[in-house]
Amino acid sequence: MVKKFTIVAIIALVGLIGLWLMFYNVWFPLQYRTEILSATKIYQVDPVLVAAMINAESSFDNTKVSHKQAVGLMQLLPSTAASLTDEEDFDLFDPATNITLGVKYLAYLINRFGDVDTALFAYNAGEGNVTRWLSEQKTDKLKSCPYKATNAYVAKIKRTMKYYRGRI
Repeated sequence: MVKKFTIVAIIALVGLIGLWLMFYNVWFPLQYRTEILSATKIYQVDPVLVAAMINAESSFDNTKVSHKQAVGLMQLLPSTAASLTDEEDFDLFDPATNITLGVKYLAYLINRFGDVDTALFAYNAGEGNVTRWLSEQKTDKLKSCPYKATNAYVAKIKRTMKYYRGRI
C-alpha cells in the first residue's frame, strides 16, 4: 500500500512540476536569445533587463503593433527607430532589427539619464516627459512618475527580471 501511494504521489508531483513549467514558459517566454545577447553585448546592456522589457512590451510577439503605432518586440515607434539608424529601409517586425534598435535606444537613455529606472520611465513615457519631471522634482533619478501605467510598466520589468536571470 505504501509503495502504491508513493508512486501515485511521485506521478502527481511530476505532473504538477510539468504544469508549472508549462505556465512558467507561457508567462515568461524566452525567444530570440541569440538576438538579445548580440545586441546587449554591442551596447553593454543587461540581457536580463532586455528580456524582461520584451516580455512587458510585447510578450515576445514580434507582430505586435500598439494603439500608438509602436511596433514589434520592443515596441519602437518608427520615428524613434529611424533616428537610430542610417538605413532608410528597415523592418521593425524583424526580431534582430527591432531588438538591436530597441537596445541601442535603451543604452542611449541609460547613458543620458545615468540610471536604469529613469531610462525605463523614458522608454515608456518619453524622453521629454522624463526631462520635465526631473526638472520639476529637482532630482536626477525618478522613483515614480505621474503616469500610473508607466509606474506599473517599470515595476513589472523589475519584478519580471528575476524570472529571466539565469535563463539568458
